[in-house]
Amino acid sequence: MENVTEGGWDTLPVKLHQSILQTLSELRFTHMTPVQAACIPLFMNNKDVAAEAVTGSGKTLAFVIPILQILLKREEKLKKMQVGALIVTPTRELATQISEVMGHFIQHFPQFRQILLIGGSNPIEDVEKFKAQGGNIVIGTPGRLEDMFRRKADGLDLASCVKTLDVLVLDEADRLLDMGFEASLNAILGYLPKQRRTGLFSATQTQELEKLVRAGLRNPVRITVKEKGAAASSVQKTPARLHNYYTVCRTEEKFNMLVAFLRQHKHGKHLVFFSTCACVEYYGRALEALVKNVKVLCIHGKMKDKRHKIFKEFRDLKSGILVCTDVMARGIDIPEVNWVLQYDPPSSASAFVHRCGRTARIGHQGSALVFLLPMEESYVTFLSINQKCPLQEMAPVKDVVDVLPKLKAMARADRAVFERGMRAFVSCIQAYAKHECSLIFRVKDLDFSALARGFALLRLPKMPELRGKAFPDFTPDPIDTDSIPYKDKNRQRQRRKMLAEQKEREQAQPVRKIFVKNKAWSKQKSKNDRRKKVAAKRKREEGSDIEDEDMDELLSDTRLLKKLKKGKISEEDFEKQVTAARVSQSKTAGKQQEEDSETD
Repeated sequence: MENVTEGGWDTLPVKLHQSILQTLSELRFTHMTPVQAACIPLFMNNKDVAAEAVTGSGKTLAFVIPILQILLKREEKLKKMQVGALIVTPTRELATQISEVMGHFIQHFPQFRQILLIGGSNPIEDVEKFKAQGGNIVIGTPGRLEDMFRRKADGLDLASCVKTLDVLVLDEADRLLDMGFEASLNAILGYLPKQRRTGLFSATQTQELEKLVRAGLRNPVRITVKEKGAAASSVQKTPARLHNYYTVCRTEEKFNMLVAFLRQHKHGKHLVFFSTCACVEYYGRALEALVKNVKVLCIHGKMKDKRHKIFKEFRDLKSGILVCTDVMARGIDIPEVNWVLQYDPPSSASAFVHRCGRTARIGHQGSALVFLLPMEESYVTFLSINQKCPLQEMAPVKDVVDVLPKLKAMARADRAVFERGMRAFVSCIQAYAKHECSLIFRVKDLDFSALARGFALLRLPKMPELRGKAFPDFTPDPIDTDSIPYKDKNRQRQRRKMLAEQKEREQAQPVRKIFVKNKAWSKQKSKNDRRKKVAAKRKREEGSDIEDEDMDELLSDTRLLKKLKKGKISEEDFEKQVTAARVSQSKTAGKQQEEDSETD
């Protein structure tokens, strides 16, 4: 995204308040980005907007500035308990970030008060805070906001407070729906006045989002900001200054390559994405020990109370490593991220794009690297077709040292490390089984022995996927894993006590063990029809950002990729068949469009 494309703030067709211009100057935002130049005049001229722009394109200022201008132009000034603007966002980190940006501006406007309503704190404290200081601008997450609307018994009538609402903004709107906040959003929208300005901001548009646009916006102006030079039919979804790479490595060498890469890039800030919370806990702690003289922090969705503190600490660092899950993939703005490393490919193709977008933001340079197994290499072509996200192969990492023996030694010395490794291994297989692109990421293709060696496991865990199979390529460690103590003396003391009590119970009344045969995670059926429908809908609509009629095309492309990978067709045949499919689809779409217009 070119930061200077649309000129300075004085080129806007509407005049900004002097204090807003002063704040922009203090923050060194001297030029507008295209999404800001497109959205701000429309929003300020009482238009509803649905904006789609690549991640890192400056969407936050595109709604913060209009909100302030609209509230400043009100004929009746807002009282302490009257809400003029509501900003809803999917994660606490993003809500906090927006609150910080808003805070830079409203320090010049003492007549406005903002309040942050997010999970992780006592809701009663939020109620008392709102009652004490009020909130003309409310920024929050859906769950906490919905809860606040229902706190009338605690003395807060938020439904009455929002009757003065002028502006509603849904930031990362597609993610709000993807994370299952649809019911909370509907409840919140039910409390809001119909006469308002509404803005939807997102990096991607999905079918579910289209429904929200039709339901919540009146004659919206749709804004799609493309990268400079992007063709109309092929919108690149990643920033233009992002260098996107992939590397192919054997299963047991993957972690060694990650450690070698991080040791060679100690200067700068890097994000390392894993697929599960358990993998973040295990590998994050391992990197703390193996990558010396570098600050390593871990963050994932199960860290309810610590997340804000860790996020703030990493943002303030000059250099360091943040090991995380997809909780950090959307909307988060961390200054000067040099590398985004995807150790595990995400479960959906759209999440891949959002992860990459944590670097190369607002015109800066940045790089991203995904680690792939040999059997996953066709994912590169899949991303190019599905997400218009081309990758180039990176040369193999040099000077790779085998650190797995050290990781094994850590597991032998501390039961906590051993248990984290076992949980991470199980969670990794479970996540693999749920991958959206199941024709490429297949559990049955996994080499469990090599995977266990890559996790530096002392023994294989008992899990349904491994039942009844032999693993001659994996040699269990000779140590009795039951004898491994916790390094933490308190935990070890508690474990001894628990084992002693268990032994006493068994001696007093022997219990006959009943074994229940569990199905493998990858073969388990959904508990109810609703879960099946949600999963199917996510595959069709949100995960891959495609329409229903495009699903057959994608499946066809993926099958062709498999044939190309196995050598059944040549690259020339692959290109011909893909092109033929595109022409056929284009004709079908044109015919359907004619039929639709006749019906209208």
